[in-house]
Formats: sequence, structure tokens, C-alpha cells
Amino acid sequence: MMDMTLLSIVLAVSMLLMLAMGIWVALALTGVAVLGLMLSGNDQIGLLFATSSWGASTSWSLTALPLFIWMGEVLFRTRLSEDLFKGLSPWLSGLPGKLLHVNVLSCGIFAAVSGSSAATAATIGRMTLPELKAQGYSERMAVGTLAGSGTLGLLIPPSIILIVYGVAAEVSIGRLFIAGALPGLLLMVLFMGYTMVWALLNRDELPSNTSDRVPFIVKLKALKQLLPIVALIGFVLGSIYGGLTTPTEAAALGVFGSLFLALVTGSLDRESFLGSLLGAVKSSCMIGLILVGAHFLTLAMGFLGIPGALAQWIGDMALSPVVLLMSLTLLFVVLGCFLDGISVVVLTVAVVLPMVQQANIDLLWFGIYIVLVVEMSQITPPVGFNLFVIQALTGKDILYVARAALPFFLLILFAIVLISWFPEIVTYLPTTMSQR
Repeated sequence: MMDMTLLSIVLAVSMLLMLAMGIWVALALTGVAVLGLMLSGNDQIGLLFATSSWGASTSWSLTALPLFIWMGEVLFRTRLSEDLFKGLSPWLSGLPGKLLHVNVLSCGIFAAVSGSSAATAATIGRMTLPELKAQGYSERMAVGTLAGSGTLGLLIPPSIILIVYGVAAEVSIGRLFIAGALPGLLLMVLFMGYTMVWALLNRDELPSNTSDRVPFIVKLKALKQLLPIVALIGFVLGSIYGGLTTPTEAAALGVFGSLFLALVTGSLDRESFLGSLLGAVKSSCMIGLILVGAHFLTLAMGFLGIPGALAQWIGDMALSPVVLLMSLTLLFVVLGCFLDGISVVVLTVAVVLPMVQQANIDLLWFGIYIVLVVEMSQITPPVGFNLFVIQALTGKDILYVARAALPFFLLILFAIVLISWFPEIVTYLPTTMSQR
């Protein structure tokens, strides 16, 4: 058998080469696992792959994943997302920055019923960017608020990536959802606060022909468009937080609720229904295939002893938890430049968790931390997924979008510092609710 260090280098280089060649992430993960087992002299590759694939794809917790994706697809293809924009606009006209806050709040609300960063950015961007441009708002700030706020789809529950992490790290998905609520609200406050400060300092880049006063009757009428989607959020998240349902049951209720609202509002037809179903199947199969590849790689590395050796190496270095987290932050941001968020999580969890446990870091807190770091990577060039989504919507080059998103990248980094200094931001709600 090869030396452990040399074997680790060979596998890491092989992974980078496969990804550079454009091989699907799932196939690259599987290929590296096969190579590792072959180099170790293990001849039970087929049996191990079958066993790990079954284990990766039959977890009951994963059933929430396609259901939450389907719920987001239904909203994406119906009039409900458009109603969200129209319902919020009158209530924000009095704030500094006015309709720029629609991006932040719309993304926050839509994230709570979507769970996908790309879907959140694409859906809200299609509605808000043309309207903000037509009214004379700074295009750079409109793009920046959308890029930053679009990442909320990864954190505000129900979050697809939290489901993936929960399954991989064997942490309660319900507790992860509860833990993500306050950090999600923290990010929204930071984004809106920055937008207000920017608006006060850059009044010349805001439209001067809009009134700060909107008649109260107009605001009340806007509530009619806003209430259905807010009710759906309360319906789904309230059932989880109240302990009435599991995340999987809540996801099923969410699909039913989104289909019912789309039907009542008259925006659900055969085309939108089949489109949402097909979109959910495609996304779920992609994520499922990545999970199978990652689970097989985890099993292979376990046979090779790499995670244990790495954890021992980290332990011998006696890194403080702060230095370890700083190193991991840099690692995740770099990986996020080349991989999507879910791939980053499933690729690294098996290797990283032994180090985290060695440092006595709470796995529940670490789940929220890793999602925040992955959020940063979504707006990090060259391949931050949100950057590509917004580039397609605006036609701007990727560097323009990245520069517009830079302040929000820094705000997410600040949020990571805050939850590190005050871990109660993450742990307070799960701890309080578990004591009831």
C-alpha cells in the first residue's frame, strides 16, 4: 500500500484534474474513490459501491429534499413570486433606499419557501431588476443587493444544503432548520442596514420622482398579494418549529400549500405543473447523484484511513478552534470558486468533521457556519453560481457583478465573525425549543 501522504496527494490531484476536465462532480467523486481503493489493493469495489449507494439514497431524511425543491419550482413558475414583489413595494417606500429593499426582503421570504440559492436569485431578479432599472435606481446597487440576498436561499429554512449537511453529519435536520432562523434574519438586517447607509450617502443615484408617502389604503390592498405567500411560510415553518411535523412532513404540506395557492390564484395550469415537476426531478437527481458519489468517496477514505490520519495530524498541530475555523473558511471559499455549494459540503464533510470534533466544535453550530461560508462562495468569482445567474439576467460581465456583490460578501464574512463571537445566535433557538 502507498504511503498515506503520497496517496492523499495523488487523490487530491486526481480530483482537481477530473474537475478541470469538466467531468461531472458526482462522477469525479466516484472516480477518485475507485482510484483510491485500487491503489490500496481493495478488490471489493463493486460490492462497496453498491452498499454505499444504497446507504446514501435510502435515508428517510432525504425525502424532504425533492419535496422542498418541488415547492420552490411551483412558486418559480406561477404568479405567486410576482405577487410577492407587488405586495412588498408599497410598504418599503419610506425607507432610505426604498425599493432596493425589495430585493432583500423578497429573497428572504422566497428563500423560506424555496431552499435554493439559484432559484431565489433567478426568480426575484426577473421581477425586480427590470423594475428598478425602469424607475432609475442604481443598477450596480440593484445587482449587488440581489447577488447578496440571493444567497439567503442556502440559509433560511427550509434549506436544501442544510438537509444535505444534516444527513452527512448525522445532525437533526429539524434542529438545523431552527438554528438557521436567527442567522438568516441577522443577514437580512445587515443587508438592509448597509442599503440604508448607502442610500443616505448616494442620494443622487436614487430616483427623485418617487414619493415617500404611499396611501395606507394602497398598503392594505398590497397585503392581499403578500398574505398568501407569507401564510405558506407560516404554514411550513410553523409546523416544524412548533414540533407538529418533521421536515419531511412539512415539505409535503408545503408542496400541497403551494399547489393550492397557485390553483386559487389562477396561475396553475398543465404547463406550469409539469414544468415544476420536471424541474424538481432534474434538480433532485443531480443532487442525489452527487450524494451517492460523495458517500462512496467517504467510504473509500474510511477504508484508507485518511480522515482519521488527517484528524490526528490536526490534533498533533494543536490548532486552536479559531485558527482551525480561519483555515477552513479559506478552504471553503477557494473550493466555492470552482464547485457549487452542495458539492463543497458533500466533498469536505467526511474529511472535516473529524477535525471539528477533535477541536470540540458543536456540529450544529458548524452546520450553520459552513452554510454561511458557502454563501460567500456563491458570490466569489470565477464561478460563484449566483454571479452566473445574475449575469444571465443582466447581460453584464462577471467582474461587474462580482464588484457589485463585494460589499455583501464582506457582510457575510462579518456575520461569520459575529456567530463565532456569539455562538448563541445559532444555538439559542434549538436549545430553548428542546427544553420545552
